[in-house]
Amino acid sequence: MGPTRPSMQELIGRRRRAGFVGRIGERAAFRGNFGVPAEDERHRFLFHVHGDAGVGKTRLVRELEQIAREAGALTAYVDESVAGVPEAMTAMTRQFAAQGRRFKDLERLLAAHRERRHEAAAALAPGAAEDREGPSAGSLAVARAAQAGLGMIPVAGAFAAALDTDGLAHGADRLRARFRSQEDAQLVLSPEQVLTPVLLSELAGAADAVPWIVLLLDTYERTGPFLDPWLHDVMTTDRYGALPADVVVVTSGQHPFDTARWGSFADFMTDLPLGPFTEEEARGLLADKGVRDEPVVAEVLRLTGGLPVLVSTLAESGPVGPGDVGDPSATAVDRFLKWERDPVRRAAALAGALPRRLDEDAFRSAVDGSGDQAADALFAWLRGMPFVSERGGRLQYHDVVRAPMLRLQRLRSPGAWTERHTRLAEAYGGRRARAGADLRPDEPWADEGWRELRLGETYHLLCARPRAALAGTLADLVTACGYGDDAVRPWVRVLAEAGEDTDAEALRTWGADLAAALADGGLAGLLRLLLGRARGDEPWRATAWALRADALARDGAPGPALEDYDHALALDPALVRAHRGRAVTLGGTGDYAGALAGLDRVLELEPDNAWNVVLRGEHHRLARHHAEAVADLSEGIARDPAGEFAWASRGAAHERHGDLDAALADFDRALALKPDYAWALARRARVWRGLGDQARRLADLDRALTLQPDWAWGRCERGDALRVNGRDGEALADYDRALELDPGYASAYASRGASLSGLGRHEEALADLDRALALNPGYPWALETRERVRQRLADRALPPT
Repeated sequence: MGPTRPSMQELIGRRRRAGFVGRIGERAAFRGNFGVPAEDERHRFLFHVHGDAGVGKTRLVRELEQIAREAGALTAYVDESVAGVPEAMTAMTRQFAAQGRRFKDLERLLAAHRERRHEAAAALAPGAAEDREGPSAGSLAVARAAQAGLGMIPVAGAFAAALDTDGLAHGADRLRARFRSQEDAQLVLSPEQVLTPVLLSELAGAADAVPWIVLLLDTYERTGPFLDPWLHDVMTTDRYGALPADVVVVTSGQHPFDTARWGSFADFMTDLPLGPFTEEEARGLLADKGVRDEPVVAEVLRLTGGLPVLVSTLAESGPVGPGDVGDPSATAVDRFLKWERDPVRRAAALAGALPRRLDEDAFRSAVDGSGDQAADALFAWLRGMPFVSERGGRLQYHDVVRAPMLRLQRLRSPGAWTERHTRLAEAYGGRRARAGADLRPDEPWADEGWRELRLGETYHLLCARPRAALAGTLADLVTACGYGDDAVRPWVRVLAEAGEDTDAEALRTWGADLAAALADGGLAGLLRLLLGRARGDEPWRATAWALRADALARDGAPGPALEDYDHALALDPALVRAHRGRAVTLGGTGDYAGALAGLDRVLELEPDNAWNVVLRGEHHRLARHHAEAVADLSEGIARDPAGEFAWASRGAAHERHGDLDAALADFDRALALKPDYAWALARRARVWRGLGDQARRLADLDRALTLQPDWAWGRCERGDALRVNGRDGEALADYDRALELDPGYASAYASRGASLSGLGRHEEALADLDRALALNPGYPWALETRERVRQRLADRALPPT
C-alpha cells in the first residue's frame, strides 16, 4: 500500500499554517524550550500569552500547539467553552484520546461526575422521589440530609457524636458525609479533589510514552477565575500529587500574569505579551493574501491599527485597487465588510452578530426566520468569514468584530434592534420548550442543554428591553443557584454581556457585582448581594434565603444558617426546601426533637416524596427511636425499593438494636444495589464483629478503605479491628492516619492509647487517653482504659518484692 493521503482537515491546517506570519520571537522561545531538559534551570514550565482582544492570541496558541506536536508532544487545548475544572478535564481527555492516549480512569470518573451531578440536581426538585443517587452542590438541603445517614467520613459537633456512640469523627469532612459515599460527595461538591490526582497519575503514565505533554488554556480572562487557582495548586503544591516535569502549560488571556497569586513562580515562566502587528508583520500578512497595492495596504493599516483579526478580515475580502477602500470615514463595521458589496450578505453578517452563539437555527431567526436555500447559502458564506470561528463546537464572532456590529445596529435603528432581539428570544423560547417536553417537570434546570437555551432566550430579552427583563433574569439566577457554581457562572456572565451589548449600565453593574460576589464569597456571597439589593416584593426572596442557608450550613455555620431558614419561612411558611434544610441543620447540632418536628412538617407539605420518609427514619435512628426508625425506613423502602440508603440505614438501626441477622440482610441488600457503598461495608463490618467473624470484619473494612482511603472513621474502625486481633502495630498506622484527617477525633485518640499501651508504651498511651477525655470528658471506655494504663504504670513503679 502507498502512503496514506492527508485528510481535508490536515491540508487546510497546513495551508493556514503556511500563512502564519509574525510572532517570530514568541514561536522561537516556545520551540527552543523543548530542547532544554526539564532539569535545566533555563527550562520554562509555563508560557503566558496576553494582550487585548483581536491581537491574535488564539491563533498564536494554536500555532504553539502545532509546534508542540512537531516536537512529539501530547497536547490538549481548552477555551471558554468549558465552565469548570471537570469540563476542562473532559476536553483534555477527548483530545488525548484522539491522539491515541486514553485516560481511562479519568474518563470513568468524569462520567461518574456528570451522572452524579445530573442525578443529584434532579433529586433536588420538590416531588422528586425516585432519584436517590445523591444531591448536587446546589441542593444543599438534601445534601445535608444525606449527611445524617451516610456517616462515611468525620463530621463536626454533636451530630457526629450521635452518628456513632464510640466517636464518629467530626471535623473538616462534614459536608462530604451528607452523601452516600465520600467520592459521590466530592464528585459533586468538590470534584477537583477526586479528579485531579487521577489526572496527574494519568499524565505521569503518558509522560513515560511521549517526550512532552503540553496543556494550552486559552481565553484565560474567562476561564482563569476557576482554572487559575486549580492550576496554581497543581503546578506549585503537592496537594493533588506530583505533576510530571515534562508537562508544559500555555495560558492565554487578556490580562497579564498574576504575580500576586503565583509569586516566585515567575522565575519558571515566560511572559509573551502581544500587541498589534508591527507594520512589517501586517504587510507580510497582506502580501500572503495577495494584497500588495500600496494605497490599499496603507488604508488597511490605517483602518485596523495593525490589529491582526482586522488585518486578516480585510485581507480576506481581497481589495484589488484603491477605489475599493471606500470612504475613509466609514464606521468600524464598514471596515470589516468594506469589500463585500452584496447588501444581502452585509445584512446577513450584521444579523449573525446578534446571537451570543451562532448556529443555523439562530441565524435564520436573526435574518428573517426563513429556512430556505438562500438562508443556508448565506450561513455557509458567513461561517467561512475570518471573524467567525468555532469554539467548543459552536460558532462565534470575534469580540472585536461583533461589538461594533452590535453598536451599529442598536444606534442606527433602535426599533429594529428591539424587534430582532424579541424575535430571537421567542425562537430560543420555542426551542427551550421543545427541549423541555422530553424532560420530567423536575429535570429542566438540571439539564445543561435546556439551560443553554434558556440563557439564549434571556440574553435576547435583556437586549430587547433591559429594564423589563432584569427582574425575571434575577429570578432565574436564584433558581440557578440551586444547581451549583457551574450553573450560576453563565447566568452572571449573560447579565454582563447584555449590559455591554446594550450599553445598559444597570445590567453591566449587576453583572460585574455578581461576578465579584461569587468570586469572593461563593454562592453565599452572591445570594447575600441579591438579598441586600432586593426591594422587598421579589417572589424569589424566600428561595434565596433558603439557598443561602444551605450554603452556610454546608460551610459549617449552623447558627447563621438557621437564622436564614427562619427568614425564608417567614416569607413562605410552606417552602419545603427551607423546612427540610432547617430540620437537617437542627439534626446536625444534635437537636433531634427539633429536627423530627421539622420533618413532620415536611411530610405534611410533601407527603408523596419517599425521601422525606427515609430522612425522618434516619433521624429517628440517630435519636435512638428504634421502632419509629424501622417503621419509617421500612415505609421508605416499600415506596422506593431501589434506594440503597434506606436499606443501609435500616441495617444500622437493626445492628444497634442487636438484631444482627436483620441487619446483615439489609446491608447485603444495600450492597447488592450499590457494591461500592463504603459506609454500608463499614457498618456491615460491625455486624461481623457482633457475630464474631473477625476475618469478614477486616475484609469489609479493607474494601471500604480501598474505596475511601481518606476516611477517618473507617480508619479508626479498621484500627479497632486490628487491635482486638492483637495487631497493635498495624492498628497504630490507621489511628495515625485517622488523626491526620481529623485532629479532633476523640475515639481515635482513645483507641491509639489502648494500642500504645498494648505495645508497652504506657506514657504515650496515657497522653493520648488524656487528649481523648479533654475532647470528650464523659467518654466511658476512655476513662476505663486510662485507669488500666495508670494501674500498669503504678505496678511497674513498685519495687520488686
